[in-house]
Amino acid sequence: MSATSAIRDRLLAAWARLGGGPERACQIMEVCGTHTVAASRSGLRDLLPEGLRLISGPGCPVCVTDQSYIDRAVHLARRRAEVTVATYGDMVRVPGRDGSLEEARAAGADVRTVYAAAEAVALARRRPDRHVVFLGIGFETTAPGAAMAIEQAREERLTNFSVLSSHKRLLPVMRALLAEDDVRIDGFLCPGHVSVIIGSAAFQPIVARHRVPCVVAGFEDEQILLGVERIVRQLADGAPAAENVYPPVRPEGNPIAREVIERVFVPADDRWRGLGDIPDSGLAVRETFADFDTARRFDLPPEESYELPGCRCGDVIAGRLLPTDCPLFGRRCTPGSPVGPCMVSSEGSCAAYYRYHYRGR
Repeated sequence: MSATSAIRDRLLAAWARLGGGPERACQIMEVCGTHTVAASRSGLRDLLPEGLRLISGPGCPVCVTDQSYIDRAVHLARRRAEVTVATYGDMVRVPGRDGSLEEARAAGADVRTVYAAAEAVALARRRPDRHVVFLGIGFETTAPGAAMAIEQAREERLTNFSVLSSHKRLLPVMRALLAEDDVRIDGFLCPGHVSVIIGSAAFQPIVARHRVPCVVAGFEDEQILLGVERIVRQLADGAPAAENVYPPVRPEGNPIAREVIERVFVPADDRWRGLGDIPDSGLAVRETFADFDTARRFDLPPEESYELPGCRCGDVIAGRLLPTDCPLFGRRCTPGSPVGPCMVSSEGSCAAYYRYHYRGR
């Protein structure tokens, strides 16, 4: 018997003990875009027993970014005589009120795709005649790189580099999701990448307060299935816990990475697509690094949240509906012509469902 078959047998046994079935629905939320894509690609969702469902959460960095941030990024890019925007690739095609970064680039803006914040610092070093703005998005996984880039720029006295921060913190949004009345969450499949930084023990307060299992898992099919099995077992035993099945993750996480985040950033209220303002859920550049904070360096448009017409991306990442329930899905909104970020990003739920589940209408 393969390891995967053995895990599935244990899952079915735990599900039976829980009294699972059509009359006993259970929803496990993945708060990781990589889990969403991997579960769709492997067909894992179709292997789960009836009544047990994986739902997407706010784990895709591009998807959770508020529309006002997109508009600010495009505004900066259109200052093409002086500003270079450096960004991760998934951000380029996300539409805003004044178009996307891709459209701004087609009109002459200097928009560069980078794989790390350090590349943006190197670009500022090479081009002292231009101000390089790095679009700082993502969770605790990417925040250390942005923090180190700011420290490096200050050390080198690069006055032409700054970060437009929209970095997010995972634990506050998980608490906010549990406070919502319109989404049932029976357990969290927690992200391996973020947990490498914050540690598996970081989820213990959520378990203690809300009595909801939190299991950290990696990204292989077997890891995800194992994470689901552990959650269902905890529910059947009536013993929710913060558990880790991903070997690279330690209970304490990575203290060095957290220290560099804390040196450069400070927790701040932030806006999330589909969830609104969440206290202390973002990371703002500290006052001591104000010279490297784009929001302080430039006159930016006011932050105004809105949803793209007809797009239900916000409801998808809040777990309120499946991507296929959006009326635009597969019609007006496709990977070739996306309306919202959930269809744009490689970690987006809508893009994953379109590629691996969609059969046309």
